[in-house]
Amino acid sequence: MAGAATAPAGTGPGEAVPRPLTGIRLIVAGFVLAMANFIVVLDLTIANVSVPHIAGGLAVSVSSGTWVITSYAVAEAICVPLTGWLAGRFGTLRVFLYSLVGFAVFSALCGLSSTLGMLVLFRIGQGFCGGPLMPLTQTLLLRIFPKEMHSRAMAMWAMTVVTAPIAGPILGGWISDNWSWEWIFFINVPLAVPIFFGIATLLRGAETPTRKLPIDRIGLVLLVIWVGAFQMMLDLGREEDWFSSTKIVIMACVAAVFFAAFVIWELTEKHPIVDLKVFRHSGFTAATISLMIAFGTYFSSVVVIPQWLQTSMGYTATDAGFAMAFSGILAVAVSPVVPRLMQKFDPRLLVFVGISWIGFCSMLRSYWSTDSTFWMISMPQLLQGAGVSLFIVPLTTISLSSVNLEETATASGIANFARTLAGAVATALVTTYWNDASRMDTAEMVGTLNGVEQVSSTLQHQGFSAEQAAASISQIVELQGTALGTTHLFAISAVVLVIAASTIWVAPRPPKDMKPQAAH
Repeated sequence: MAGAATAPAGTGPGEAVPRPLTGIRLIVAGFVLAMANFIVVLDLTIANVSVPHIAGGLAVSVSSGTWVITSYAVAEAICVPLTGWLAGRFGTLRVFLYSLVGFAVFSALCGLSSTLGMLVLFRIGQGFCGGPLMPLTQTLLLRIFPKEMHSRAMAMWAMTVVTAPIAGPILGGWISDNWSWEWIFFINVPLAVPIFFGIATLLRGAETPTRKLPIDRIGLVLLVIWVGAFQMMLDLGREEDWFSSTKIVIMACVAAVFFAAFVIWELTEKHPIVDLKVFRHSGFTAATISLMIAFGTYFSSVVVIPQWLQTSMGYTATDAGFAMAFSGILAVAVSPVVPRLMQKFDPRLLVFVGISWIGFCSMLRSYWSTDSTFWMISMPQLLQGAGVSLFIVPLTTISLSSVNLEETATASGIANFARTLAGAVATALVTTYWNDASRMDTAEMVGTLNGVEQVSSTLQHQGFSAEQAAASISQIVELQGTALGTTHLFAISAVVLVIAASTIWVAPRPPKDMKPQAAH
């Protein structure tokens, strides 16, 4: 789920606004820009159901395959704070087109990768290029649409954010099952080419003025180092036995030292790449913490569930994709109602209800078992879509209304950075816990098994050899242990989500005249 994006980049006070487009040219340009945003958001979820296929194709473990997801998310998070500077320095349209070309090129390189290292490297490149596209599509939509149609333009943009996560799992699963995993990346190329030429042709003259802007190079370097070291520590920790490994200890120390240096530098720098001073506003701080915990927990479940369905439940990637896609249905239905609800109720109440509802859906998953049917798996996915729509826009409204007007773009960028980073970090932590819990539950079950010899004897009477009977029993126990580990994970997730929901009450109530559209 993309959630709250940065405020439109590349526009500023006194900047000349081009004459809005009209007629069929406006419709086509709006559609093409929306499609550009669609393919970027699509790439956040299309790989989730394909992780087992990717891991098998590259001969790595499924847990290592999740690097394909986290590397993209971390790169995108790092690039977000740079979007405004890039747009101001080189022009919004130019940066958009170059980012689109880079996104397509790195997508093709991802598909051509023959090792996990190559794939992760190219996914990082894809994330760096894809990061600016989301906020820049907003900027360009607002430049070509008349002012009175801005709310419609943002509604169209928001619909791509909601519908792409529906299409992603289905498309990724179908491609993996019927073609090969490489095509989940190759497919971006034929989509990006017409978008590039359509934007270059239709939006000629919509470029924003450029100016020489200072850039916080030291802050950027510190940001890349501490985020990269921290994420590598999380991704490699499971395989290296965490802090018993010298490598993990070094990465943890590097992350801690450079994070402290980053905070000190950004608080004293005149033109910080991430203006941490906005955290002095309690409303923004509470909203951002709530967003990070809620989105991180939500996004990590989107990664774990397809893996469990395919590795333990016998689902194909396509079937897992259909099960996951239900999460978008109620999100689409409820989204148009949220602005009206914000006019009648305290936005903090909507956030509390929305996140708590996702927690309730997580608790429903704690009752799953190896006997769960497709509809038992899909129902929590369907129900949680309403909660996602109910908390995203009100939470963003609370966040932006808590800061000064001139800090809005900065606050929005930091919130988006925090959200994306939280998703990557939570994915690494949750997959580690999931694997450990599954192994522990399996070990406990082995110690309490009864009648093993009788079952083995029965299987041997049915034609199994002693080794085959032992392997079958072991496989059954392992599947049950993984199912228990999965249910324990979601029970904990439900508690974490309730904590995230409660955090929002620390924020002051936003002013009643704060329009929901400003939160887009």
